[in-house]
Amino acid sequence: METATIQLQEIIQTSLTKHIDYKAYRSLVHQLVEDKSNSGNEKSEALADYTMLNDKRMKRWDKTVKVNEATQQFLANYKEKVTFLVITESWCGDAAHVIPVINKVAELNPNLDLKLVFRDENEALTDNFLTNGGRAIPKLIALDQGNNVLFTFGPRPSTATNLVNQYKAENGAITPEFKQDLQHWYNKDKGQTIINDLVTFLSNTK
Repeated sequence: METATIQLQEIIQTSLTKHIDYKAYRSLVHQLVEDKSNSGNEKSEALADYTMLNDKRMKRWDKTVKVNEATQQFLANYKEKVTFLVITESWCGDAAHVIPVINKVAELNPNLDLKLVFRDENEALTDNFLTNGGRAIPKLIALDQGNNVLFTFGPRPSTATNLVNQYKAENGAITPEFKQDLQHWYNKDKGQTIINDLVTFLSNTK
């Protein structure tokens, strides 16, 4: 095994020792709201406000995300054991939309194990899974039983990624107005693109 691969597996293993499950993550984010704070190295009123908003978003998605029968059947028949290691922070808007949906998928098969870690506490891990050179989150790293990387997903579902890339190409940068439009897209999509993306990736691991 190549030295780089061994080093990456060691980094992954170290991060896994610091993980929390989804229930603990939701509780932690709620406690941060109570404390008027946020996760991560930088603390600010703005990030605390985003954390409060995200707590409400996740609560809504926990109640409303639906998985169609075809996907439920696929997941019922999925036999591989996969860890969904997700890098996140409480203030991240995309994470608030994406992670509850990942959790809904993982709940449908005991072979899928969702584990969450915080970006700023796991810089070495994050720096091995950059998006266009940046520490974008959420980032899902799918691992087999030997902690080999099967695939990665994030920070956004495929359609949202295309929308962002197209807007950047045409306008040079993301604007507050576009961010608002992206929130509307998430609300309209209801997590279905995330579910479809995950099913596509998992299909390729069989």
